[in-house]
Amino acid sequence: MWATPSKPQLRQPPPFPIRRRGRLSRISASQDPLTALSRVLWGRALPPAPLILAVRHSWTTAWRVLMLQLAPSDPETGAFKRSASGFPAVVGTPSARLHLYVGLPCPWAHRALLVRALLGLEDRLPVSVAVPGDDGAWSFTPDSPDALYGKRKLREVYAARSGGFEGRATVPMLWDVDRREVVCNESIEIAKFLCGLAEGGGLDLWPPELRQDIERWYGVIYPSVNNGVYRCGFAQSQEAYDTAASELFGALDRLEAHLAGSRYLCGDRLTLADVCLFTTLIRFDAVYNPLFRCTRRKLAEYPSLHAYTRDIYQMPKVADTCDMEAIMEGYFKTLFPLNPGGIQPLVPVSCDRDTLLRPHGREALSAADGRQIQAAGVS
Repeated sequence: MWATPSKPQLRQPPPFPIRRRGRLSRISASQDPLTALSRVLWGRALPPAPLILAVRHSWTTAWRVLMLQLAPSDPETGAFKRSASGFPAVVGTPSARLHLYVGLPCPWAHRALLVRALLGLEDRLPVSVAVPGDDGAWSFTPDSPDALYGKRKLREVYAARSGGFEGRATVPMLWDVDRREVVCNESIEIAKFLCGLAEGGGLDLWPPELRQDIERWYGVIYPSVNNGVYRCGFAQSQEAYDTAASELFGALDRLEAHLAGSRYLCGDRLTLADVCLFTTLIRFDAVYNPLFRCTRRKLAEYPSLHAYTRDIYQMPKVADTCDMEAIMEGYFKTLFPLNPGGIQPLVPVSCDRDTLLRPHGREALSAADGRQIQAAGVS
């Protein structure tokens, strides 16, 4: 079992470099030509109603066009529909030389990065960190390069495969170096595959005896929580949002009740189910609550879920995979339709390093003699 340190030694800065976008210099109102023009046209009064209506109509139309490209939805209900992965499963036997492509803001890529760290695969599996480009595509910079080919865009790596590629270049992506082929770009399948690469005797996140429980919990977590926050944020109708929010917080309430009596989802053993839940929870108060309108409760208002998140964060190597500044920048600066002003808020206290390193007290939930606690049934 994990021996949970009270205050792990973190490397500063984080081990995965990321380009920081330049900050715009502030321009005083007197120097801003738009402000000066508005004062000439209508002084301190509100703009005329026809202008407000025209801008509102134009912005709404542009928003719908952008959202259709960013987040396809059901044309009848306005509900977000996640696109299928282009390479959803590991086919055949990849070569021994593999390379992992990730992006630090992305919770799906975080799964693969976290499994790699927990299983000690850093030397065996090199990684390249892509960053969100100004056009929304995953890109590489001098500070965060493609360590394998030196490409400028992730789509160029995808296109280097023998059959070419014309779909969405997403992360995480596992690449076969010798075959020059995409092994998989579906996060849960990459995570399972990486579990098979780990040498025996260490942590097993995908143990055969718990796989049914892991799959049942994943059946709760994925649609309502992992994808549920996106269904809230990318909903294009009030009805679609209401449905997604109800399912999200219903699932969080259920998880809160379960974790009040169980250290992890499947008893006292950390598994892939916990990895998948953690990467959403660590972003919840900083991103999904304010930006995706997941506002019924903050994670900090769930005592068991927040302590559970701190428990996992304090495990060796986990904190090094969590760059909150990169996470917030990746969402607030990139998702223009949801945040057109590009203003990035402060990191909430519930997500800062000092709070995440507070004692969690969840050791008491583990079996006193170290034996596995059987997971509660998941219907």
